[in-house]
Amino acid sequence: MDTLLNISSTMLLVAFILYLLATFFFGATIRDKRNKSKESKAGTIGITITIIGFLAQTVYFITRWIASGHVPVSNMFEFVTFFGMSIVLGFIILYFIYKMSVLGVFALPIALIVIAYASMFPTEVSPLVPSLQSYWLYIHVTTVSIGEAILSISFVVGLIYLVRTIDQTKSSKRTTWLEIVLFSLLIFIGFSLISVIFNVTGYSAQFEYTANNVTMTTEYQLPAIVSPYEGVLITDGVMQPWFDAPSWMHGADAGRKFNTLIWSVFVGLALYGLLRLVLRKRIGAAIQPKLMKTKPDLLDEISYRAIAIGFPVFTLGGIIFASIWAQEAWGRFWGWDPKEVWALVTFFFYAAFLHLRLSRGWHGEKSAWLAVGGFAIIMFNLIAVNLVLAGLHSYA
Repeated sequence: MDTLLNISSTMLLVAFILYLLATFFFGATIRDKRNKSKESKAGTIGITITIIGFLAQTVYFITRWIASGHVPVSNMFEFVTFFGMSIVLGFIILYFIYKMSVLGVFALPIALIVIAYASMFPTEVSPLVPSLQSYWLYIHVTTVSIGEAILSISFVVGLIYLVRTIDQTKSSKRTTWLEIVLFSLLIFIGFSLISVIFNVTGYSAQFEYTANNVTMTTEYQLPAIVSPYEGVLITDGVMQPWFDAPSWMHGADAGRKFNTLIWSVFVGLALYGLLRLVLRKRIGAAIQPKLMKTKPDLLDEISYRAIAIGFPVFTLGGIIFASIWAQEAWGRFWGWDPKEVWALVTFFFYAAFLHLRLSRGWHGEKSAWLAVGGFAIIMFNLIAVNLVLAGLHSYA
């Protein structure tokens, strides 16, 4: 079992590195506008490396499945990793349909961010709790993940559309909101960077804290700006925390996750400031000239089709299959659990998107902004709901 888990971890790391390498090759396709042969060659190399990375991640998935004895989607590490894998699969399919290398410049970093986010959750294999010992686990969770991944592709394409079409010659509400979206992505990139740096140095700090009258310990891989609520640092020679996590912040290791969020924002701010200093213009304004070859109408079509496909898949997994499993596990179809509520919010949002698109003619920029908003809801469900709110899904 340990050998398989080591192989699994190694393959996930290999996939991560290959996705990162492929991103640079796809980036080369938008830098050289004059040499079509070099552009095509860079795109071919990029998609080849992406496919190899996806195969490596598939090996991770299969070996972890064999080692654990169940499909590896039963905790947050496994689910988020599978979510990132699904985004890559969606990108590969779209690449071969539309032959747009620029999608890789945006889609692969989103997948990298998602996989990096998974690393903040425990990676150990543990037996399934009784409520998860059902074939509905595999049906519900995998369908939700694939549906959300397809919807995330619509965000990627919508973001490209906005950067390509919004007038960057003057400041406006549109340029400000677009810059906020790009800054949010830098926060996730900051998380990846800071995590890698302190993982390489082997940093570790342990805290003791009490939850439900039980004394527990948690390990920080980043210096503690915030400790667990009423936590006590038991590791010598490391940075003392500045303050405690608020008492209302529920969930296992909530203090550690909140600490990671603070570090991510700090590093994201530093990266944004550095980029603005180097570029001497808004990030959107710096990227826009590289995207002038892309056709806005085609981007709009791809974004819409991604939602038209992803919405029914998500509905099937996140609403219908989820309700059936809830009835089997808890004896009711619906219980207003936080995860259930936000699944419903996601459903209504994308239903409204399709309604506005088809009946009101919301094409182009309006449609792109809605795709960005939908991804924000998905990420809020993935991050904030797990970090702050407690419910029946807290076993994750």
